[in-house]
Amino acid sequence: MATTKRDGTAGAAPGPTIFVLFGATGDLAKRMVIPAFYRLAQEELLPRDWLLIGNGRGDVAHEDFRAHVHDALTEFGPKPEEPAWDSFAQRVFFAGGGFSTDNPGSMLYALEQGRKELGGDPQFVHYLAVPPTAFTELTKALGHHGLAAGARVVYEKPFGTSPESFRQLDRTVHSVLNEQQVYRIDHFLGKEATQDLHVLRFANGLFDGMWDRRQVESVQIDVPEKLGISDRSVFYDATGAVLDMMVTHLFQLAAEVAMEPPASLSAADLQTAREKVINCFRQIDPAEVVLGQFAGYHDVPGVAPKSDQNTFAAARLWIDNERWRGVPFYLRTGKRLAATRQRVSLIMRKPGDPLASQLPDDGNVLSFSLAGDGEIDLSLVAKKPGAGLALDNARAAVPLSTLAGADPLPAYVRLIHDVLVGDRSLFTRPDGLAAAWKVVDPLLTSPPAVESYAPGSWGPAQARSLVAPGRWLLGQ
Repeated sequence: MATTKRDGTAGAAPGPTIFVLFGATGDLAKRMVIPAFYRLAQEELLPRDWLLIGNGRGDVAHEDFRAHVHDALTEFGPKPEEPAWDSFAQRVFFAGGGFSTDNPGSMLYALEQGRKELGGDPQFVHYLAVPPTAFTELTKALGHHGLAAGARVVYEKPFGTSPESFRQLDRTVHSVLNEQQVYRIDHFLGKEATQDLHVLRFANGLFDGMWDRRQVESVQIDVPEKLGISDRSVFYDATGAVLDMMVTHLFQLAAEVAMEPPASLSAADLQTAREKVINCFRQIDPAEVVLGQFAGYHDVPGVAPKSDQNTFAAARLWIDNERWRGVPFYLRTGKRLAATRQRVSLIMRKPGDPLASQLPDDGNVLSFSLAGDGEIDLSLVAKKPGAGLALDNARAAVPLSTLAGADPLPAYVRLIHDVLVGDRSLFTRPDGLAAAWKVVDPLLTSPPAVESYAPGSWGPAQARSLVAPGRWLLGQ
């Protein structure tokens, strides 16, 4: 089956592939990676010949791992149903005993058997669904045991936990792999509405003409979550909202909004445009940041008793280039908040006379909901029908799933498919990540005090002052 790449060119269908899932029994694999892989099978987007080999420290029988996969799909979907499940399960295996430079466990034997079953020289895709602290050793082990040549390797975020750890990890990765083999995944880039940010702008002159500081007053990137951290408390207590969300997802979304028009939508041009604008991000001033921790955080099993880790972060970001100079980008995210949303909003400047004094508080706003299949929302000022001249906000919504022929895919499904076909358009590059770590460094070295907030609220009250005299569009 031929595939179509993001730049519109047709590519050959991927050949025989062995997909190796490190951390296969962990939370990320269970919630995201395994369901995405099964969805690809349902959509007939996997190579014709493939195997999935899970890896972990335990010694798990193939049948038991298949039962684990079945349970994960039953809980998180898509629901496994016969006969599709039986056909899928026959290609799923487990290689236990861990994997390191000193001890490859049963991985080498499993891969050799996989080669024999598929025949020829199958493509290896190594997916590292493990904590960032495990990236370095796994990367070295791939090189040490001869599993790196020609392989594609997927790294989850965050790629490093500080500027120095990023540099060390980047050196290790490039000592084993060339850059074209590396897929640093940030699933927010795979969301349908994230991709529509640049499509709406570049395909519609109406919006392209307003996409700068002359027309845009501010930008809000708001990703609150009602969920807590119970299933990933150990990871979260070592990471926090700043590393888990801000320096990864929110920075990438800001770059999607702010980038200059790329020469094309090829992988190289899209990545270059995205990374170039991140280099224009001004270093964050800790005085323009509010950090918070929800009350009861220390009662969560796995959290250190005296941890001051942030579970909420709001910041004002500035972009020092001609297009965006003077336009604040407001970023907000947190756990145990009042609602779960994923929204990017461009708030337009209010026009002058003759109607300036009659304009409602919320004027023209162009928003993108990134949740689900995505939606574009437009708020504009209109006259209320009637005898007088009364103005109010009128709103229009375009759910992307309603477009003719729409076939939306969840972000992880989209991105894993891109790995399989070798499309790196929606993956991060080291130059952009190096710039992002530089931007956030002052916040990591001199963070503000962490404020307590009530679960179910919108976070610390201090976050309201960041957007004054305006307000957060969500919740306040």
